[in-house]
Amino acid sequence: MFHWVMIIVLSTLSLSAIRANESVQTIDSPIGTGKKENNGDAGDADRINIGQPFGVEVGPNGSMFITEVENHRVLEYSPSTGKVSTVAGTGVKGLAGDGGLATEADLNEPYEVRFAENGDMYFVEMKNHLVRKVDAKTKTITTVAGTGVQGYSGDQGPATKAMLSNPHSIALDDHGNLYIADIGNHRIRRVELKTGLITSIAGSSKRTLPVDGQVAKGNPILGPRALYYQNNTLWIALREGHSIWKLELASGRLKHLAGTGSKGYSGDGAAPLSATFNGPKGIVLDKQGRILVVDTENQVIRMIDLKRNQISTVAGNGIRGFGGDQGPAVRAAMDRPHGIGIDLEGQVYVGDTNNHVIRVFSLPK
Repeated sequence: MFHWVMIIVLSTLSLSAIRANESVQTIDSPIGTGKKENNGDAGDADRINIGQPFGVEVGPNGSMFITEVENHRVLEYSPSTGKVSTVAGTGVKGLAGDGGLATEADLNEPYEVRFAENGDMYFVEMKNHLVRKVDAKTKTITTVAGTGVQGYSGDQGPATKAMLSNPHSIALDDHGNLYIADIGNHRIRRVELKTGLITSIAGSSKRTLPVDGQVAKGNPILGPRALYYQNNTLWIALREGHSIWKLELASGRLKHLAGTGSKGYSGDGAAPLSATFNGPKGIVLDKQGRILVVDTENQVIRMIDLKRNQISTVAGNGIRGFGGDQGPAVRAAMDRPHGIGIDLEGQVYVGDTNNHVIRVFSLPK
């Protein structure tokens, strides 16, 4: 909850104007205080500050894991206890600690976190230009991709000798591969974890939108910001490309799913391909196969239902700010949300970045 008085600007729409299936989807901010300063490594979720939360992801034990950009940490939130604790990072900005405990390592802007089947935790550090792993058993940290120097190099060689440029998102498949949204290079990189080798599977030096149906490797993919893996498919949000795509890994071809590629906020209730986005920065699929997109610069969460061929807004009123807790999710105000995850109960968690809280809501049936 926020601990200060704020002027809240809410939509003037009456509750009766909200569709019935949305009106019962309430939103709250159970994690974070609204302040960004580091005030402790562990404690009650509504008392520990979480500065600029980005990625949120459910872990093997059902806890939600949060990347905290402001204080350079990865946090664990337990829904059963309502407490948070630090699992990686000292809170000091830097690049240090490989080979030691993750809680004694210095990080630099961790953006997203993912888990392997054996429980190992992977996260990407944007400003260190690398991906690190925390061993599930020993809790030690190591670098698995990137040198710590910004650039583009290393394909076909060891991932730890390859250069990345502002990597933002990662994904793990069920075949032992790590995927990296190397957004500064406008490419998607793949690391074969068994061999440690890296290659580019999508993108080129050209800064243009992809072509529907085209092979991804060696062809443009404009601003790959967010990745999600499911069923041998990568689901991709393009930040500069203002659109949503999928990459069928078996064929290596891209398919256009939503967004015209133009910047805007339009299309709710219509076909996803006719909609416009503004800098989408997070993506996840629910159990029904619906695609949830954090439409960051529009301050909303959009839902793409491919079966119904329809897009809608499921959280956020499009007004940048803070407001709406304990009310309908579509009436809430957010401030540049980024990451998104779904817990084992189907609740949606969103890193409401500039509000320094995690918003939680349920989806329409």
